[in-house]
Amino acid sequence: MEFNQYPEDIRFDKYWLILRHHWVPATSVFILITLLATATAALQKPLYEAQGKLLFKKRNTASTLLAEGPDKVGELDSLNQQNSPVDTEAEILRSAPIPKETIEILNLKDTKGEPLTSDDLIKNLTVKGIKGTDILLISYRSADPKEAAEVVNQLVNLYIKNNLLTSRRETIATRDFINESLPRTESQLRYAESELRDFEEKNKVVNLTDEATATVTSISELNKQIVTAKAGLDNATAQTVALGNEVGRSTKAALAVNSLSQSPAIQGILTHLQQVTAQLAIERVRFQDSNPLIVRLEEREVALKSLLQELATQVIGTAQPVSRKDLQAGQSEQKLIESFVQAEVTQMGLTSQVNSLIQAQTAYQERASLLPRLQQQQKELERQVATIQSKYDVLVKRGQEVLIAENQNIGNARIVASASAPNQPIESKKKLILVGGAVIGGLLYILTAFVLDSRDPSIKTVREIREILKYPRLGTIPLDKRNQGTKNKDSVSAIPELPVRNASQALVSEAYRMLQSNLKLLNPDATVKTIVVTSSISKEGKSTVSANLAIALAQMQHKVLLIDADLHHPVQHHIWQLTNDKGLTNVILCDTELSEAVREVQEYLTVLPSGVIPSNPLTLLDSNHMATIIHKVSQNYDFVIVDTPPLILVSDVLTISKLADGLLLVVRPGVIDSESIEITNELLAQSQLKVLGLVVNGVIAEDEPKGYLQHARRYHEESVFSKSNNSQVDKLQHRV
Repeated sequence: MEFNQYPEDIRFDKYWLILRHHWVPATSVFILITLLATATAALQKPLYEAQGKLLFKKRNTASTLLAEGPDKVGELDSLNQQNSPVDTEAEILRSAPIPKETIEILNLKDTKGEPLTSDDLIKNLTVKGIKGTDILLISYRSADPKEAAEVVNQLVNLYIKNNLLTSRRETIATRDFINESLPRTESQLRYAESELRDFEEKNKVVNLTDEATATVTSISELNKQIVTAKAGLDNATAQTVALGNEVGRSTKAALAVNSLSQSPAIQGILTHLQQVTAQLAIERVRFQDSNPLIVRLEEREVALKSLLQELATQVIGTAQPVSRKDLQAGQSEQKLIESFVQAEVTQMGLTSQVNSLIQAQTAYQERASLLPRLQQQQKELERQVATIQSKYDVLVKRGQEVLIAENQNIGNARIVASASAPNQPIESKKKLILVGGAVIGGLLYILTAFVLDSRDPSIKTVREIREILKYPRLGTIPLDKRNQGTKNKDSVSAIPELPVRNASQALVSEAYRMLQSNLKLLNPDATVKTIVVTSSISKEGKSTVSANLAIALAQMQHKVLLIDADLHHPVQHHIWQLTNDKGLTNVILCDTELSEAVREVQEYLTVLPSGVIPSNPLTLLDSNHMATIIHKVSQNYDFVIVDTPPLILVSDVLTISKLADGLLLVVRPGVIDSESIEITNELLAQSQLKVLGLVVNGVIAEDEPKGYLQHARRYHEESVFSKSNNSQVDKLQHRV
């Protein structure tokens, strides 16, 4: 199973490293706090504590009077609740007025002889409830046992006095409240009763429940009557339609025909008209139309028709023309007309009855729809009257009870135990102060270390370097505490030592030999000969790495040339104790031959110092002559190590690196900072230089608990011990 590592994982080794790196200031803070705690504990004086107890009752006078009457005043009740009133009373006792009055009565003073303040008294005062009881424990600490007892007793007495005054004030306030509320409540009651009466009169309310029942019954009966009337109406309507189809006339026309057929005058004139018409028809056969007889008969016919129309108008009441057919209805037709008219009258009567029933039903339904709202309003008014009536009755009753209880001196607390002067001081807090000081000192130790670390931008471990620079790590050079370098009389900087030459058995020497082995194994197909050694900033040990790497290669019988190309701050001539009058700059300027400038410092190892420092080193390093020199020496030597300035400080490195086979970047934890290493990373990526890898220099083995340096150191120590034993055995054998 694989486990992913995340950046936010807790790294205890990093925290331990932070605490160890800043142990000096952090320890100083710890010691200071511990000393302060010790001094505070030493200055502690013995304190005496006096205690008193109060027993509480749950009810106060006002609430008791309004709730249960004076017969319940003073009754004890349990206070064992989550939010106990005892806590409230404790705060009242600790409040400023009671302690202040106690100070004035007892004339309490501090160590300087000044009057004691309320805050000072409250600091030494403890007021708390005893769990599971209604008892409040009051305790006070003082250097004087008598004073401690007096303060507790005085506080308790003042609280009891204040409690009695408060209870009496509450009773008086209750009486005033009742006297003020009673007239207003009586007025509200009368107004509510008046509103209820007006409502019943306006809406004609007697008993809404009975009325609702009667209304439902009436609506049901009306529904039945409407159904019956509608059935009769449908029957009458059908008869009217059938008779109307037989009569072929409207009701008005049928009545008119029936009236004309039954009028004797109209029938007499109609008979006479028929005779004249018949005679006129006979005479027209005999005579022409112009004959006087024909003319008289026509005039008479017209007169009779006019008279007949006039009489018909008088009978039917309208001036509409009437045909002879309408004037001569038979007896059967007259009976049919009478039946038709009677059926229509019956239909009209039933229609009127149905409409009346529906109107009555609608009225009942409207009343029924109003009843729920009226009932709700009535109930609200009745509840309002009942509520105010109840309130009024309570006020009248309690008013009489308050008059009885007003003169009673009742409180809700009594003294259970008075305080007495203690004989023995309380347990000292010296141990607690010392332990607390140690704990606080430890916390401040951690805080100081982390604050200092947050202000330190340097990168401290190999792991942090590897997370930023993704290049292969070719070597890890441990810090050699035995060889920290020597001071040169002409320089304030330390001259690096050469452990590979001077202490070949040391762990740091083995690390350089591992570095040279890794360099030779970088690319089997292409030999790396010219190597530029640089760092991001100064003080990272690039010159030390260059010199020791050159020695390690030379010890493997490789012909090595070490060039000091740091024309700003050259160091190699100090390391090898050479003069710097002739060197690289002289060879570039053709002032000196290369063979004259190089110095052999040991077998297989030659050094080319920097030479005279020019005003503008970049013009020399970027010249064709410099390229020629690098090309020439790379053919004459197995390895060429070029010591250059810091990468991000000057641009010389970029120029020289183009002439070499690769660049070796030296990084030193504790010296390099995060911003500089980020700039280095970006610069190398932009310039596309061939980076052979990293050399992590000056690594403190204790800072890398999970690194291979721990194993290497143990292995190296075991190897040295074994060699020492073998040497002693050899000496003994030689003596024998």
